[in-house]
Amino acid sequence: MLDDSLLYLRLGFHHIADLAGYDHILFVAALTIPFTRRDWKRLAVLVTAFTVGHSITLALATLRLVQVPSALVEALIPATIVATAALSWRTGSPGHEHEPVSVGRYLMATAFGLIHGLGFSTYLRSLLGNEESLVLPLLAFNVGLEVGQLLILAIVVGIGALLVPRVLSRRVWVITLVSATGGLALLLLSQRLTALG
Repeated sequence: MLDDSLLYLRLGFHHIADLAGYDHILFVAALTIPFTRRDWKRLAVLVTAFTVGHSITLALATLRLVQVPSALVEALIPATIVATAALSWRTGSPGHEHEPVSVGRYLMATAFGLIHGLGFSTYLRSLLGNEESLVLPLLAFNVGLEVGQLLILAIVVGIGALLVPRVLSRRVWVITLVSATGGLALLLLSQRLTALG
């Protein structure tokens, strides 16, 4: 039982941290870019909102209580990254650096989490096969996702702390990373919309 839980925990971690499936990494990076270590409370609110959203749909879709075509979900995921990158651009602009997180942004992060949870569930369902109980694998997988998500968050904030303001201004840091994540997401969105058509 413990071995199975550890297996699913590792699978959850590797799924979000897998460079081959970089869309989830891009989302967490886009969410994190404009924040510094001093903004940990504001960032915690957004990450918690995203976690709540993806935990709900991960559970519902894995238990087959909700079913959405995977091609549609795969197209929606890069759209959430583009929107998040655009908001991060504004958050990192002069005069907006330390604004409180609005209720609307919290709800947006939750809604985007719902979409990403559907994407995670497709992978998890393929792993579960004929497992008798889904509760422990689902919980362990979700914990693994969270550990991976926190690692990505720590890396982005840590690199930002090393570079800003010694090497780059905060504005240049935000614009560079937001442009990179948003551009990659637009490319991914274009590919996935083509596959849908």
